[in-house]
Amino acid sequence: MACDALRPVTHVIFDNDGLLLNTEVLYEEAFSALLNRYGKGDFTWELKLKQMGRPQEVACQILIDEVNLPLTVAEVIQETDAYLLKRFPTSQLMPGAERLLRHLHKCNVPMALCTASKRKYFQLKTSMHENVYKMFNHIVCIPEEPEIKHGKPDPECYLLCASCFPDPAPLPCDVLVFEDSVNGVQAALNAGMQVVMVPDQRMAHENRLLATQCINSLLEFQPESFGLPPFEQ
Repeated sequence: MACDALRPVTHVIFDNDGLLLNTEVLYEEAFSALLNRYGKGDFTWELKLKQMGRPQEVACQILIDEVNLPLTVAEVIQETDAYLLKRFPTSQLMPGAERLLRHLHKCNVPMALCTASKRKYFQLKTSMHENVYKMFNHIVCIPEEPEIKHGKPDPECYLLCASCFPDPAPLPCDVLVFEDSVNGVQAALNAGMQVVMVPDQRMAHENRLLATQCINSLLEFQPESFGLPPFEQ
């Protein structure tokens, strides 16, 4: 859907894992080690693509089904948590993330975060960057929102997140979403919002075309393209 006619927006919503933080590589390491322990081969990009943007339990069930893993969802979580809970506090911001967030915050652009991560994991991931995450008006952790019955690509999460901005809450067409996953991009589009995709370099070309705009890094984003204040020269 990559589009030349970009509409001005007033509010911005960010995904977190793989977009603002480099946590996707940690998940890859954890799942790769798990598959290796059970002799199930490599954790492939194709498998990762099916999991991206999904709630933890759903992502683990996908893993079990795809490779016939002899574990329950709870057992997969227990085994991978043993690694992830130690590594999450080392999470680093992706290139351009802090620059963009500080710029939008300075310009009084309302920002929110919408993540498929449970809050206990989110707090570990962001523990080194609390000053950055304080700039968000609100943070929606999808698994802990009873109003959200379906995960991405369903639009529920982004519609709820947008409704939580102070009154008057923006219309979907006034919201810009930043995403790295296909499921997340589809969720934003299904919500009637524009979406900037910052995909993994392995992402197929046809998947990149789904978004309103696709860039290689947050460093490439030009706020004025969507009617937002430009970076200072």
